[in-house]
Amino acid sequence: MKIVSLISQILLTLVLLFILTYWFLAYNSAFEADRACHTLLSSYSNSSSVGCDHDTETHKWILYENMENGVSAKVIKRFRYRFL
Repeated sequence: MKIVSLISQILLTLVLLFILTYWFLAYNSAFEADRACHTLLSSYSNSSSVGCDHDTETHKWILYENMENGVSAKVIKRFRYRFL
């Protein structure tokens, strides 16, 4: 029984560490994520095919590059922010 208890405590600790890491590595607000995206966008000033967009389903700002000939856009970087 001690082994089962030890394993469950280790798993619980790992899950808690993952949740805390996921929470603290996000931007505090959508505004901060938006500013970070547009700041990085300014380094791509010579390309008109790069842009920032807000994905409301995943709560992220996305820096993307439009591709030609109807090919899906290429995601360069995602900026996740805390929701709720």
